[in-house]
Amino acid sequence: MACGLIASNLNLKPGECLRVQGEVAPEAKSFSLNLGKDSDNLCLHFNPRFEALGDVNTIVCNSRNAGAWGVEHRESTFPFLPGSVMEVCISFDETELTIKLPDGYLFKFPNRLNLEAINYLAADGDMKIKCLALD
Repeated sequence: MACGLIASNLNLKPGECLRVQGEVAPEAKSFSLNLGKDSDNLCLHFNPRFEALGDVNTIVCNSRNAGAWGVEHRESTFPFLPGSVMEVCISFDETELTIKLPDGYLFKFPNRLNLEAINYLAADGDMKIKCLALD
């Protein structure tokens, strides 16, 4: 059920929200949303892992600068269920990104690249995108 969606020229500005709605595969292992300037410069790698790479029901976040990965950040709140519909809202400013999860839980991740706009989105893994919206 991997979707392999790539979008460019998003021009998401600080304070705007990128809303991603999708359907999680019934046998999901993980999926990812990557946001940034391009594939080598990501201010956010958002990777919910149901059971993948040694993690169970964990959200792993990271950044990528000039192709080099940063330090991983793990969130134990995990509101995703295989075979369900989910929605995530991501907004940012000059210092951090705010990720709103399906249960209303919010967490922050530093804007390590200090991006002033997010132009790139790539989605992959065991989730099918149903709707993308800029609010």
